[in-house]
Amino acid sequence: MSTVRRAAVVLAAVSALALTACGPSEDGAAGGPEQPTTTPTQSATPTSSPSPAGSATPTKPTKSTKPSKPVSPSTGTGSDFDVFPCSTYDVKFTATLAEPTTSSYLLKITNKGTKACKALGHPVVTFGDLDGQATERGAAPVIEDAIRLDPGESAYAGLMGGANDGKGKTVGSIELTMNTESDLEQAPLKASTPGLYVAPDKNSVTAWMDNAEDALSL
Repeated sequence: MSTVRRAAVVLAAVSALALTACGPSEDGAAGGPEQPTTTPTQSATPTSSPSPAGSATPTKPTKSTKPSKPVSPSTGTGSDFDVFPCSTYDVKFTATLAEPTTSSYLLKITNKGTKACKALGHPVVTFGDLDGQATERGAAPVIEDAIRLDPGESAYAGLMGGANDGKGKTVGSIELTMNTESDLEQAPLKASTPGLYVAPDKNSVTAWMDNAEDALSL
């Protein structure tokens, strides 16, 4: 075989080998089944399904603060629940002649202290050295409705000795103590009452009132 021919044969053989190495494999040839490189593994534990939009777990509502208890008008500042009855230690006392014919006097007390007190019921009035006390005239308010006296305020009562019927006695002074609805001992307050005639069955005194006119007209 000639040298040229032999070279041609060798070149053809080398070309054939090169085509075989670069060509697709049998499994990867056109039309052949393509095998997946890896098989996905199935999860052993199923994942929880996502929550729908807007369905996040609501936060626990905060506990509302209790509204403060409203203050009643009868409690707190100006309340009468902690106001004690006036005694003779809380007030100063005067007696002024109002009507000579009936020996009527206007009794006045004024709170001289620094705290409020209540003027309860009727004043307890005695006539000098006479036995007994003035008769109560008219009804008095219950303790809840009794007159409240703030410092410097006054209350009034009308005292009537009675017309001179020849059966009584003239006295020059009276003494007053306050109704405290207790056994509190009090020092009587004295007032001068010149020419006060005390009729045995006609003398009387009103309950405490917040004005002089009502005290003298009852």
